[in-house]
Amino acid sequence: MELDWGVIYEYREMFIRGVGYTILFTSVGVFMGTILGLIFGLGRLSKNPLLRWPSVAYITVFRGTPLFVQILLIHFAAIPEIWALFTDGEPPSAVFSGFVALSLNAGAYIAEIFRAGIQSIDRGQMEAARSLGMNHGQAMRFVILPQAFKRMIPPLGNEFIALLKDSSLLAVIAAPELAYAGYATAKSTFARWESYLTMAVIYLILTLIISRFVAYLEKRFATE
Repeated sequence: MELDWGVIYEYREMFIRGVGYTILFTSVGVFMGTILGLIFGLGRLSKNPLLRWPSVAYITVFRGTPLFVQILLIHFAAIPEIWALFTDGEPPSAVFSGFVALSLNAGAYIAEIFRAGIQSIDRGQMEAARSLGMNHGQAMRFVILPQAFKRMIPPLGNEFIALLKDSSLLAVIAAPELAYAGYATAKSTFARWESYLTMAVIYLILTLIISRFVAYLEKRFATE
């Protein structure tokens, strides 16, 4: 079997753009997912049923269904229907759908990370903060969350890596990320080994980079 790596060089711009979009999708997904995760993670811990049950429902649905199905529902059903309610124009592109799908999915998993991290902190910390005159929100912000965050770094890093790899599912809606670049190159040139091996190696490199960065953060926060 002879491999023609010149095909990859010829389609290098597609791969470079795919890497850029993959990093962008993952970064936006983790950033927005962290915001959603904090909101719904706190809601999950709330004693108020109006906050707790919607949070439980959101987490259950997005953790209990495949991301692949979520992408299809969001891109082909939810966004077009919602968009049609407000405008007669064309619905947003696959890039927008990718941002929404990854953010919502990551938010459900990160919400559980926040919940577990907060619950891992001894209750005496909250009581001590309240005895100093802080209200519940201040105690959570200045005492509980900073301690919980150190413990959440490893699972948050794992979620970042998982989302990076899961972003490849966006190829099903033709989002211009790395997996789509590999698929499109293989389909156009029939250079399947070259296209898919290149794609796999790039994902591996990106995963290793993130793993090293997370390990650095763990070591840095462990010394503080």
